Amino acid sequence: MSQRALDRARALFGDKIVTTHAFHGDETIIIDGKDAHLVLETLRTDTDPETGALDFLVDLTAVDWYGSADDRPRFEVVYHLRSMKTGDRLRVKAQLAMPEDGTEPVIDTVADLWKSANWMEREVYDMFGIKFRGHPDLRRILMYEEFIGYPLRKDYPKEKRQPLVRRDPNT
Repeated sequence: MSQRALDRARALFGDKIVTTHAFHGDETIIIDGKDAHLVLETLRTDTDPETGALDFLVDLTAVDWYGSADDRPRFEVVYHLRSMKTGDRLRVKAQLAMPEDGTEPVIDTVADLWKSANWMEREVYDMFGIKFRGHPDLRRILMYEEFIGYPLRKDYPKEKRQPLVRRDPNT
């Protein structure tokens, strides 16, 4: 059903696509994180009459590949797109390596393309520590501000104790 979207993405970004795959109707392109905004903006505004623009951001999440056997970058930011015109779907995975200097990984925000990305990017930041460059309000959304670390990272210690934060019950 979404093979058209995959073929269109290959035609538009042949040199920017690391690899592609299709499994049970889930067509996927894998790109470098530095190209994510350009690729996603082009897919969102594509005027091809057969496939239509992938103008609906269904979901945005991340994957931590820490400790995996292969040589892939540590993180992937995953975008699930859909065309409201044709119903075609495409998954875009943007690969991010953990910076050598120990800082957090960074990718450009797509909140300027889809307003719904705002809270989804905040959730990814809160759970994985991936920062979104240019995000209008990047702060924790699920965990409290004093929480230390990122609980969905595979290197987060499951027995880690967090600071006890007492709240005034009258506020």
